[in-house]
Amino acid sequence: MSNYSRLFYHFVWTTKNREPLITDDIEKVLFHCISANIRKLNGVCHQIGLVQNHIHLAVSVPPVISLAYFVKSIKGNSAHLINKTFLNQYFNWQNGYGVMSFDEKLLPVVKRYIANQKQHHKNNTLIDILEKADEQYKDN
Repeated sequence: MSNYSRLFYHFVWTTKNREPLITDDIEKVLFHCISANIRKLNGVCHQIGLVQNHIHLAVSVPPVISLAYFVKSIKGNSAHLINKTFLNQYFNWQNGYGVMSFDEKLLPVVKRYIANQKQHHKNNTLIDILEKADEQYKDN
């Protein structure tokens, strides 16, 4: 039996207490670790964006994997690798995460936004709804 899906998600989560733990060296390790883990889970990594205290991911997750399991796996494996690689560093992610689904037509826009995270934060050109990592969704 084959499965077909076209599911697109934008995830955001922060470092524990939003501490600025993601240095350039840690960023490189996180990028490779997270990309590999997404492939291992049979997902598709469309874009990763890291800044000092949080991450953005545009991914497709297969429908046989829950989003909670997906995030738990990515966060757990990446934190473990950082702590193993950088022995003088204690690295941990926050408990929660933010996730939004989006239409495939928006994939280029979401990828561009994520790819330019550092510039968006520097210029304060953030899109608020795409920066929510741990706040309750409110329909205002």
